Amino acid sequence: MEPSFEVSLARLGEIVEQLESGELPLERSLELFEEGVRLSRASQAKLDQAERRVEELLSIDEAGNPVVRELPTE
Repeated sequence: MEPSFEVSLARLGEIVEQLESGELPLERSLELFEEGVRLSRASQAKLDQAERRVEELLSIDEAGNPVVRELPTE
C-alpha cells in the first residue's frame, strides 16, 4: 500500500534533514536521494489528482449553475 500524502511529506522532510547534515556516506546519500525523488513524484501525482477533483467539484455550466458530478471512488 502506498503511503498517504502526509506520510510521504513527513518522510521527505526527514530525508532532506539527513542529506543536509552532510554526514552521510555517498552511497547512502544517493539511496536517500532516490527515495526522495520517488516520494516527490508520487506526492505530485496525488496533488494533481486532488486538483482535478476540486476542479470537477467547482464546475459551472453555461447558465452559471454549479454542476454536481459523482466522483469515482478509489
